Amino acid sequence: MRRHYRADGIHPEALAADPITQFSRWFAEAAQAERQGALYEPNAMVLATADAEGRPSSRTVLLKAYDERGFVFFTNYESRKARDITAHPYVSLLFPWHPMARQVIVTGTALRTGRDETAAYFRTRPHGSQLGAWASTQSSVVASRAELEDAYAELAARYPEGEQVPVPPHWGGFRVVPQRVEFWQGRENRLHDRICYVREPGTDGWRVERLAP
Repeated sequence: MRRHYRADGIHPEALAADPITQFSRWFAEAAQAERQGALYEPNAMVLATADAEGRPSSRTVLLKAYDERGFVFFTNYESRKARDITAHPYVSLLFPWHPMARQVIVTGTALRTGRDETAAYFRTRPHGSQLGAWASTQSSVVASRAELEDAYAELAARYPEGEQVPVPPHWGGFRVVPQRVEFWQGRENRLHDRICYVREPGTDGWRVERLAP
């Protein structure tokens, strides 16, 4: 099972000076592809972490915000991913935009967002998702699906639609502060383009490197 990529490449003269601006350009194109039915959930990204013993794990999470400070997602702070980040804050993000023969790979340090930022985002979530953040003790063992649904039903009765749901103290955001961002474009004959932005130590500047495919 092999696909021959024939996409246009990454032209150095057209690159942005920093990876966030370059990401914005590619993300806008991925969002356009989603609107055309060619791509599903462009903000889905694979988060890779390692636990205290160095054992890796990965899962898909959703990007909820990004700016020059980094890439933000939200989760239960008692989940496996959050426990891993507490042990080792160095993480990797992968945006797998396969229909466009593109990937973006971010490596950096994950830091908790402030409670004000968390609360502001929580208020934008659908009512059901707010209840779900309370109902699920993420990554813990549950006896059955019924146990989970019963917990949700109890919360729905306590906080009916239209009533404000408090922000769970065990739930919040992480911001991945990038140290390295790679833009990968599939090319013909497996001569893919790999352009990597690397943060210059002790500065806000970036150097750009081309990597062999």
